[in-house]
Amino acid sequence: MPSERAHIVKTPLPPDDAGVDRLLLRSMKVKERISSPFEYVVELVSEDFEVDANELLGESMTIIVNVQDRSRYFNGLVSNFVHLGREGNYAHYRATLRPWLWFLCRNADCRIFQELSVTEIFEEVVKETHEFSDYRLSLTESYEPRDYCVQYRESDFYFVSRLLEEEGIFYFFEHEEDKHTLVLGDSKSAYGTVEGNDGSDIPYRPPGEAQVELEHISLWQVQHALQSGAFVLDDFDFTKPKVDLLGQSQVEREHTQADYEVYDYPGRYSEVSNGETYAKIRIEELQSRHKRLRGEGDHRGLQVGQLFNLTEYPRDAENAEYVLLSTEIEIESAEVEQMRTDAENRFDVLFLAHPSDDPFRPKRATPRPFVKGPQTAIVVGKDGEEIWTDEYGRVKVQFHWDREGESNEDSSCWIRVSQHWAGKTWGGIQIPRIGQEVIVDFLEGDPDRPLITGRVYNNDQMPPYGLPDNQTQSGVKSRSTKEGAPDNFNELRFEDKKDEEEVYFHAEKDFVRIVENDDSLKVGFEKMDPGDQAIEVYNNQLLKVGDSSAPDGSQTIEVWKDRTAEIKTGDDSTTVSAGNHSLAVTAGESTIEAAQKITLKVGGSTIVMEPGSITIKSPQITVEGQATADVTSPMTTVEGKGMATLKGGVVMIN
Repeated sequence: MPSERAHIVKTPLPPDDAGVDRLLLRSMKVKERISSPFEYVVELVSEDFEVDANELLGESMTIIVNVQDRSRYFNGLVSNFVHLGREGNYAHYRATLRPWLWFLCRNADCRIFQELSVTEIFEEVVKETHEFSDYRLSLTESYEPRDYCVQYRESDFYFVSRLLEEEGIFYFFEHEEDKHTLVLGDSKSAYGTVEGNDGSDIPYRPPGEAQVELEHISLWQVQHALQSGAFVLDDFDFTKPKVDLLGQSQVEREHTQADYEVYDYPGRYSEVSNGETYAKIRIEELQSRHKRLRGEGDHRGLQVGQLFNLTEYPRDAENAEYVLLSTEIEIESAEVEQMRTDAENRFDVLFLAHPSDDPFRPKRATPRPFVKGPQTAIVVGKDGEEIWTDEYGRVKVQFHWDREGESNEDSSCWIRVSQHWAGKTWGGIQIPRIGQEVIVDFLEGDPDRPLITGRVYNNDQMPPYGLPDNQTQSGVKSRSTKEGAPDNFNELRFEDKKDEEEVYFHAEKDFVRIVENDDSLKVGFEKMDPGDQAIEVYNNQLLKVGDSSAPDGSQTIEVWKDRTAEIKTGDDSTTVSAGNHSLAVTAGESTIEAAQKITLKVGGSTIVMEPGSITIKSPQITVEGQATADVTSPMTTVEGKGMATLKGGVVMIN
């Protein structure tokens, strides 16, 4: 049962010695608006001049308005408390009450949420972070998890507010004697119902016909405003770059000039169905302002988020059901008689309402955070890995501002990496490795859409060439992985120091060079420099020219001056499988020298030269001198095992 007193102020303060509340209501101004924290400014009086603000700040306070057989509660947390001075025998105080949600304005943070829906993010922020549990989800739609959602340099209140606004979710508060409950909704089913003598029916009475004993509406103004009639969204998804993601929605109106279209990009979605959903939410957001009802009255049950029925209005079309979007209430109490002899209890309401059958969506009033320029971050990945990437060459990073990240494969979403050339299975690629510092930019300044645009050195990751001593050197030097040491690398280096210019190439293991047409190498010819070429092969070398399918497979070696081939140990072998072999010395001499033996062999014929003898063997040997043939030695033997013939024009035997 309501108390006999019209107004009660319930606080944590104990009553005075006479059992009376320490604080009494003088007046209160109420501002409530859907999808916004309420504000109650309460004027209080007390015989206690020593009320301590510290006993009230952050604590719950409830103003109870009793009327007939019901009570209306205004509960909030004290955000501000002022001692205004003395009036007669009373101390005058002012308290400002706000919802628990408003206190989320008092912090700011940078956090990353992954694979969570908007409602899950909301619950994690308000329940797990701040331990507020006085809320209720009254939602008809399901909300998909967001792959990556960043709270960046914004309060928890602004963060959750903009997420709810993006999804078209509204909220309002329901009040009880000791608490208030936040209600999240996305349709008419979330609304409550105004409580009054006639249920939710509230009659209209013009000012001249008002009845003091009857709660009523005394002013009703109908406002229609022209709004855009269509909303079109678009976006781009790199995983399906040719898919048209256009989403659109429109509302038909009977008046002219109703077909204006709003087009926006990016829509921040990756599926066509999501584009249609968000376009529908956006057009409903605009059309929510098409018809608004402004009114005044004294009904104590008028509360934001509640449904009521207007009755007895002269225009029958207006006698319908509405939901309250905002209220401004002024309450005055006549119970402190010593202060005001002319005071009377007063409850006046200004309100804004919306047709309940028309979808309502909150205005996107909370700005998205904007990252003003690029940042740097550290590449991270799975423990034990040195490179952590996916099929697109994306990597993950640990942002310097992320206090909750653990520098692992869960620290961020996969982030695309800008390469100097990106073609269809061709181009250039260098995957940032774990521990390296990269430059991260954000598409349109959106912290939810990072893009790696470069890399930088730091004191832990220094350049490959000592600086500034080697400032004339440039190039590319890699590191073998996994567990590569400083001397395990591939490198292409350029030295540009005057008169010491050099191009240096190092392959840690294999070097494969494929030339599909001509290959030309010139050493010293460009400027006729005395340049040399040296080729050293530690193990084996194979030189292959031509192929069975090639029309030609020749090799020509031209040496301008001397040529020396030296085989330190082992054998030297030249094989001509098909064709001839010739050696021509057009001027000068040819010398073949061997320490042990030289053998010339054709079929069954051989000439063997050894340090002490020369042996010629053949089925038939012909020695012919065109002018003379001399055989001279200290001892000569000519023997024919079958027959020996010595023949000449003149044969002389000494």
